[in-house]
Amino acid sequence: MNNDENPRSEQPEGGAPAAPDAPAPPAAEVSGRQRLLAGLWPPRLSRAQLIVAVLLFGLGLGLAIQVRSTSDDSALRGARQEDLVRILDEVDDRTQRLEDEKQRLDDQRTELENSSDQAEEARKQTLEKERQLGILAGTVAAQGPGITLTITDPSGAVAPDMLLDAIQELRAAGAEAIQVNGVRVVANTYFSGDAGDVEVDGKKIEAPYEFTVIGKPQDLEPALNIPGGVVQTLEKEQATVLVERSDDIVVDALRPAQRPDYARSSSP
Repeated sequence: MNNDENPRSEQPEGGAPAAPDAPAPPAAEVSGRQRLLAGLWPPRLSRAQLIVAVLLFGLGLGLAIQVRSTSDDSALRGARQEDLVRILDEVDDRTQRLEDEKQRLDDQRTELENSSDQAEEARKQTLEKERQLGILAGTVAAQGPGITLTITDPSGAVAPDMLLDAIQELRAAGAEAIQVNGVRVVANTYFSGDAGDVEVDGKKIEAPYEFTVIGKPQDLEPALNIPGGVVQTLEKEQATVLVERSDDIVVDALRPAQRPDYARSSSP
């Protein structure tokens, strides 16, 4: 055998044996999940795709709500008769409670309105009563239909008692407010003095004596002209009497309000 034919390893120069070539590292395998994630993130959506996604989301939400509503209706349709009766009773009870509450509130409102009306009516009546008492007491002015009685006494023969008789006749005929020569006539008014020298509540007055009277003219004038009455008595003393009716008489002479010294109201 030829030795030249035997294989021999070649040695590099320098006598060091050559190292065998290192195998290349295997490439890392990429799983399907990683490829999917790599394709989805980061998202690469166009504007049209984004709009489609929003529309699909809205459609899905609407379908979910519809399915839920349908499920509720289906639950009622599938409920037993006893359950439906119970639910109906509960609804009726709640409706009745609401109606009762509404009625109670309506009653409270009506009561409050009536209370307010009663309070307002009481206030009006109190003010009216105060006005009436003020007219009688002479502390407030008065206005209304009535007459004016003017007595002229040229001979000075008209005595205080004749003027007092005229006041009494007028009161009996329904006079509500009277003043004589600017002096308000009230319940305790008195006439004093002598003929031609007359005083009313201590205040001297002179002829002509002018009576301003509020009341019904159709009653006041005839009361003065009755036979033997005030007018005839004064005419016998040579006095002149003139009675004039009017639809607007003003009695504005006032008396100061007097506080009683001992009397007190017995009302609580």
